[in-house]
Amino acid sequence: MTEQPSGPYGPLIAMPELTPDALRAAVAKIAPSRIPALIQHLFEATTNAQATSSLAPLRAFVHSWAVFVAIERHPERAARLRVLERVVDEGEMDPTEAIAEIRSIRETAEREAGL
Repeated sequence: MTEQPSGPYGPLIAMPELTPDALRAAVAKIAPSRIPALIQHLFEATTNAQATSSLAPLRAFVHSWAVFVAIERHPERAARLRVLERVVDEGEMDPTEAIAEIRSIRETAEREAGL
């Protein structure tokens, strides 16, 4: 783990190492309902890596789940992201500002994850 929780407004958990096992353990703590999706994604990534003789599918898996953990370990950030995604999905408002904020949240998460 790379960062320790900091006070009552800090992250729920420290950022885990960027390995499938560490990411799975982190998801089990902060979003256990997402474990089946993580396992399915890992199975597909492993199968695709073997079929293509490339590590790219496994790298994509780690990137995707590291960003997910980096976002979800901060409940306020995760809730804000869901609100912004609804704005974009519903299509009732101009999504430009929501898309920019989504991009910012994801970029922050990538930096926290060391990607």
